[in-house]
Amino acid sequence: MLTAIKPKSRKITEINKDGDAVILFSKHEKIRIEVIKPVIIRVTATTRDDFSDKERPGVINRDISADYELKEEDEEVIVSTSGISLRVNRNNGAISYFDNMGNMLLEEKGDAPRTYEEFETYTLADGEQKTRIIDTADGKKEVIEEPLKIPTGKSFHIKLNLEFGDEALYGFGQHEKEIGSLRGSRLYIHQANRQIAMPVFVSTKGYGVLIDTYSPLIFNDDQNGSYVYSEADCELDYYFMAGGMEQVIKDYRFLTGKATLLPKWAFGYVQSQERYETQAEIIETTQKSRKLGIGMDCIVLDWISWGENMWGQKSYDESRFPDPSGMVKELHDKHTHFMISIWPTMAGNTPDNREFAEKKLFLPACNVYNAFKKEGRKLYFDQLKRTHFSYGTDAWWCDSSEPFTPEWNHVERPEPAKLFGEYCSEAGLRMPYEYCNSFPLYHAMGIYENQRAAMNELKGTGNAGKDAENGVYKEKRVCNLTRSAYTGQQRFGTVMWSGDTDASWETLRAQVTAGLHFCASGIPFWTMDIGAFFVKQGAFWYWDGKYDDTVDDETYCELFVRWYQLGAFLPVFRGHGTDCRRELWNFKGRFYDALLKANRLRYSLIPYIYSEAGKVWLEDKSLIRWLAFDFPKDKNVWDIKDQYMFGEALMVCPILKPAKNGKDTVCTGKSGISGDAKQEEISSERTVYFPAGCDWFDFYTGVKYEGGTSTSIKAGLDTIPVFVKSGSIIPMCKPALSTEELGDTEFKKFGDGEASYMFYTDAGDGYAYENGEYSLKEIIM
Repeated sequence: MLTAIKPKSRKITEINKDGDAVILFSKHEKIRIEVIKPVIIRVTATTRDDFSDKERPGVINRDISADYELKEEDEEVIVSTSGISLRVNRNNGAISYFDNMGNMLLEEKGDAPRTYEEFETYTLADGEQKTRIIDTADGKKEVIEEPLKIPTGKSFHIKLNLEFGDEALYGFGQHEKEIGSLRGSRLYIHQANRQIAMPVFVSTKGYGVLIDTYSPLIFNDDQNGSYVYSEADCELDYYFMAGGMEQVIKDYRFLTGKATLLPKWAFGYVQSQERYETQAEIIETTQKSRKLGIGMDCIVLDWISWGENMWGQKSYDESRFPDPSGMVKELHDKHTHFMISIWPTMAGNTPDNREFAEKKLFLPACNVYNAFKKEGRKLYFDQLKRTHFSYGTDAWWCDSSEPFTPEWNHVERPEPAKLFGEYCSEAGLRMPYEYCNSFPLYHAMGIYENQRAAMNELKGTGNAGKDAENGVYKEKRVCNLTRSAYTGQQRFGTVMWSGDTDASWETLRAQVTAGLHFCASGIPFWTMDIGAFFVKQGAFWYWDGKYDDTVDDETYCELFVRWYQLGAFLPVFRGHGTDCRRELWNFKGRFYDALLKANRLRYSLIPYIYSEAGKVWLEDKSLIRWLAFDFPKDKNVWDIKDQYMFGEALMVCPILKPAKNGKDTVCTGKSGISGDAKQEEISSERTVYFPAGCDWFDFYTGVKYEGGTSTSIKAGLDTIPVFVKSGSIIPMCKPALSTEELGDTEFKKFGDGEASYMFYTDAGDGYAYENGEYSLKEIIM
């Protein structure tokens, strides 16, 4: 008969103090407990002799301690603070967490709270690898066909087994499919074109968990158990945060850094298109937008600004862009900012590639630069300084920041588990295996730190202060639109978006939950491709739009309007895509009218939006939130997927389904304000739930609704339902063509009795906010 091999005992046999830390020992593992703040406790567990000192770039405030009390009882070891307590079962090492009223918040599973499986990691061997270049809609990809590998050491597959109670969970980044509470789900948490990995979640019980890993993860909560699995780590390292859902976001930012404040113009409309091909086209588009009275603060140059067959080169094709500095200056004269797409890849025949190759600063067997090395990050920005930065470029679009997306190598959509394996395999051979999710963090770090260093150098020489002209630069905040993110990336001036989506109502609905889960993960600035990136039906799984006639299909026009209205109530308001033009004048008649109305509504709310954005930095707030963040005790809101809070006062209830009387007919009418009286009205109806605890007012009509009730709301094509929390003051202004041209702010009160609002402004687009030099005004009405 086979002989059972008994596992090592998990029973706690020894308790020591090491400085401010409590160390628990068993034959199975060693556990370290550190109190960072009264509501933050760090737990590290390992089966090795010593805890690791490996680089963890996401968490920057780990070496801080707070007072606590240690009790050693027969059955438990208790660590308590003024805010929470942690109890360790001495028989099995399982940890449970309680609030200061004695209510259990979370517990690890008793029989096997943490498991470890050791395995060998590999990287690509030096020398020639057999690869091939493939063209995808996500750019050129270099694929390894027969990898030659060498071992790099040992790591562990680690699982943290948990027991959840009556609660909803949110976070773990951005998910492609529509999903409310994460309970009952299985998520593969790795970087991809349409998903963003984040190792943090928050509960309606008022706690959150940040796992300080840089590896792909799996979250599972079904009949197979509730756990978080890490693909590769030397040890388990996580932070338990408590004090309420909003406090968890503050805790996350305390640990990983404050979110930088974007420049004010970034909250206006960002016009993008795949793609503007010439300097003249960019200027003409800007001129036409202003002529038609369309608010626009930024225009974006997508890929292939470089010359033919020079993928990723950080310089212009001079035949199409003869005077980049002049172009940017002309845009600035029109109160328009300029963003350009840059890539982490550089084709082999380019000067940029040769410079990186000479210094051996590429990842193995590919033309992706090594962002994990400081010198790689510096060289990348040095190349930008010679060209785009010197031309006065205002913002970066760091596309493909994963940068390995094996799902785009398939004709049919891969199964999630297969894709997880492919991602780990491909990324893990080219990046350190334990850091496969963290490339976007290092990439964003390099852009931010080196741009800031460059501005400081210019200030030191006196060459800063006005627009690019003769080598003189305007001081500006870092603004980086990038597709992926990881722990702590909010401190690097980044905006994330939902990737190359396809046009359908299903996708539109999924955008709401994608953004809410992402922002519940602690990073505040997020956006999407209004109208979806792909509109037509293509041969590949991802090119799956439903509207081959694009803007000549009235059903797509309706979808685009509703998408645009949703975008007007997101942190960043941005249109982009392929298959058809995205400038508003390409949509005719009543659709154009509805789009223009939404555009003007956004600009009228800039004083409110920018004030709320100021609170993101000053008070660690989030611009968009699940209703549960504001109303955690109202269980009716826990799984609402189609309503959310925008700032502290506005509840947005977008139209996410086509009108019942919508028809598949061709759009009629002219571009511009036109008479559509003979057309059948496109009107939608939806149910709105008003969270309990306060009354609500219709933003447009002032009609009052009682909290804790539901009602059916009708919305014409030109209206997105929005409601205001009773007792709120909304700062507004007349709409303008840009945020630089806004008029005086007026304040509108909703509800009876006295109300107050903390109204924030700052000194402009410099860095004054980082020194606390902002204007704070309390509005009382």
